[in-house]
Amino acid sequence: MNRYLKILMVLVITPLFLSTYAFGLSEAFKDNIYNPGKLKPIDSILKVKVGEKATDFTLPSVSGEKISLNQFKGKKNVVISFVPAAWTPLCSDQWPGYNIVKEIFDQHNAILIGITVDNIPTLYAWTNQMGKLWFPVLSDFWPHGKVAKMFGVLRTDGVSERALFIIDKEGILRYAHVSDINKRPNLQDIVEGLEKLSSQ
Repeated sequence: MNRYLKILMVLVITPLFLSTYAFGLSEAFKDNIYNPGKLKPIDSILKVKVGEKATDFTLPSVSGEKISLNQFKGKKNVVISFVPAAWTPLCSDQWPGYNIVKEIFDQHNAILIGITVDNIPTLYAWTNQMGKLWFPVLSDFWPHGKVAKMFGVLRTDGVSERALFIIDKEGILRYAHVSDINKRPNLQDIVEGLEKLSSQ
């Protein structure tokens, strides 16, 4: 897939899928989504800087295994997606949307890691209802929000920001962005960040 086709997918095709993808799975899923209403756009201060080494962490995953950032060092680029909470509208659309563009991650030898502060049983039920995700989903529940706090994306109400980070194979943070919590992050930014890594 050439660069222009990828951009077309990100800007035009993907938003169309994302608007209906998760909620179209089942009426039960739709009826269980909690809408928190409009929230303060950003409620934290980043503690990490692009160009610095990312601190390792280990968290439990929905699959039952523990996942560490360092296990990908020297092997894969890592994209970390923090989302605020399970069973909420944007989060329930954002992660299934990454299934549509898995090829982009594969082309740039990248793994996606999803993190929330929810506990494992909650994430298990949510992701099962959402449909199979190709990437690991990790729980930053206990100590509550420890990893989110380490990155500087733990909000004062105890949930994480809607944030994206790209870490290269050497463990260096190459991209950091905290979105307005009320808006879905722009996929084009991930594409361009990964392309920069591939061109180095």
